[in-house]
Amino acid sequence: MNIFNRLVVLLCAGVMGVFANQAQAKEGMWIPTLLSALEGDMQAMGMRLSAEDIYSVNHSSLKDAVVHFGGGCTAEMISSEGLLLTNHHCGYSQIQYHSSVENDYLKNGFWAMSRAEELSNPGLTATFIDRIHDVTQRVSDALEGLEGEALAAARKALYDDIVLEFTEGTDLTGGVVAFDFGNQHFLITKRTFLDVRLVGAPPSAVGKFGGDTDNWLWPRHTGDFSVFRIYASSTNAPAAFGPENIPYTPNHHFPVSIDGVEEGDFTMIFGFPGSTEQYLTSDAVAHVIERLNPIRIAMRDVSLAIINSARASGDALRIAYASKQSSISNAWKKWEGQTKGLIELNALGKKLALESDFIARASVSETPNVDYIKAIGEIQSANSDYFPYLESRALFIELVYYGPDVLLHAFKFADLIDDWDRLTESGKLEGAIADLRALNSEYARNYDASVDEQLLGGLVSTYLELAPESLVPELMASTFHASASSESYASSFFDKSIFDNPADLEALLLKGKRKQFAKLKNDPAFELIMALRAHYFNDVSPGYRAGSSAIQKATAIYTSGLRELFPDQLFPVDANSTLRLSYGKVEGSSPHDGMNYEPMTTAHGILQKYKPGDPDFDLPSDLVSNLKEGNWGRYGKDGDLVVCFTGSNHTTGGNSGSPVINGDGYLVGINFDRSWESTMSDIHFDESRCRNIMVDIRYVLWIIDHYAGASHLVDEMTLIDSDGQDAGLDDK
Repeated sequence: MNIFNRLVVLLCAGVMGVFANQAQAKEGMWIPTLLSALEGDMQAMGMRLSAEDIYSVNHSSLKDAVVHFGGGCTAEMISSEGLLLTNHHCGYSQIQYHSSVENDYLKNGFWAMSRAEELSNPGLTATFIDRIHDVTQRVSDALEGLEGEALAAARKALYDDIVLEFTEGTDLTGGVVAFDFGNQHFLITKRTFLDVRLVGAPPSAVGKFGGDTDNWLWPRHTGDFSVFRIYASSTNAPAAFGPENIPYTPNHHFPVSIDGVEEGDFTMIFGFPGSTEQYLTSDAVAHVIERLNPIRIAMRDVSLAIINSARASGDALRIAYASKQSSISNAWKKWEGQTKGLIELNALGKKLALESDFIARASVSETPNVDYIKAIGEIQSANSDYFPYLESRALFIELVYYGPDVLLHAFKFADLIDDWDRLTESGKLEGAIADLRALNSEYARNYDASVDEQLLGGLVSTYLELAPESLVPELMASTFHASASSESYASSFFDKSIFDNPADLEALLLKGKRKQFAKLKNDPAFELIMALRAHYFNDVSPGYRAGSSAIQKATAIYTSGLRELFPDQLFPVDANSTLRLSYGKVEGSSPHDGMNYEPMTTAHGILQKYKPGDPDFDLPSDLVSNLKEGNWGRYGKDGDLVVCFTGSNHTTGGNSGSPVINGDGYLVGINFDRSWESTMSDIHFDESRCRNIMVDIRYVLWIIDHYAGASHLVDEMTLIDSDGQDAGLDDK
């Protein structure tokens, strides 16, 4: 048996063995095609469905109502007319895109009262999974014995052949994805819709209630939801935006339970978790705590101080930098909580103990497994070379993708600056200029040069303080150190650049003169972004990729060994942005001595947190009146309205917007966060401590129906009561 086949057998045996012992059933993000192995455990916890009801390629199933929203979040279908729910923070950039000082949808909310009022969102996609097909055996047989460039070439050709076999002649796209560090391979085919329109969003005082103060914390009182609709062609197929498109009819949409949940109820989370790192070795965990997270936090400390100050100065900048601030602050607070949790739970000590036990077990078996014995040492050896490149990559991302906007904007002009003649000869010059004019116009909507200048000075200074000595970008360092201060460096930079002035760029694009664009090669913004990219791709990326490859190869052996040597323990496959299901139950936690978190919050708590004029806890006056009135209708229970609840479902980034499903397959909430004490779960999951946070679907319905007056949206949904019957609309 070749090593690929052997590893797959061990992986599958490990999954089955774990569930024969029912150990720690709530940990793990499970590949839907493997749910038959988990079905009994899930049913014992309260699920009243079969694995086939959840995932099927032969008939409609729950997976057909789960959407990869914009490539980074999850959403769920809630009507037969294309209506979907996701988080407010997942739709935030679209809400911000349509907002202005005159039409401040971020502040006031937005509700389309007819289909004609729904707003298009260029570039936004909604993707459904068609099937997940295990091709591990085929891949392992075809690639056995190959290495290096021959392996890479054969793998690409094989993947292309497999994808073509399953997608040719269809509107599907697909790819072969490696799981568990290459121990498994699955073909995933999908169908992507291009016309996704904004239907509704509550005011940010609802959708972001608590702001940065409450982010990653429990108790929460946040109505983190927004509403979109998918449109399709007349044949229900994907189509570019057009007035002739009609609402998409999904293969399945979730019935919505108006009975909600009780403590101890079974829950499932179905979505697209981004990435976890459960198999970091002890040295890598130490590196996260001591070096990597502090680097990333320090860069974002600088960005947030500047952006928060700018946003507080007036409505224009508050709107312009809303989306950027949100994306920066989210990971910043997560990394702080992750570090704290890893230290408090002694994750490093537990990793060391596991590694010691692993080597001992591998050494004392009847036939000591040399590959297993060597695996941890090989990972750690690769890590020592890899860490500087990992740090440099993190710094590059923080500066270029989360820093001053002028850098990426300058890079978009590279073709005009470097390849004018090629564009002219190919007849593409006019189109390239038109595209850049559109991009520049969009850039101007949310750009402020004074904010960008501060970001450049502060971030470059911090970058150079933190960068590994052998991987400092030379041009940036020499220019910066020639200046008297970070402020003078940034001031000189912006004085000499045109890319901080969208109006001047527009004039240049209208003139369309080759020589003028050629001169931009010496613009400091263009020089810097090209130098940073060259440094990254020449000096950082090769080391990063080589390190990742070496670590993956050794970790594949390590994870295989864990499942073989510890048959009674659970070692789930890491998340990788593919469709996964996790399950648990509604429950609170006691993360610290003397602290007890109840599993639910109510509307009463919103009023307790309400602080007029506070940026995180202010509320619109009409919402305050509605909350005080307490007219919950069919959405309330025992005189109050549940707002949020926590559960023991294993989630991570990408699960934002995921449907929370009860044991009957009904929608009971929308996942949107984890508690701060849980953020280390990407690396170390602790069942007693880790909790995901969900907005209760009844609060969502109350906001839409009662507060916003958009009852036509609720009319589209299939509402289910405690008897499993359509709840109807008679008692509104």
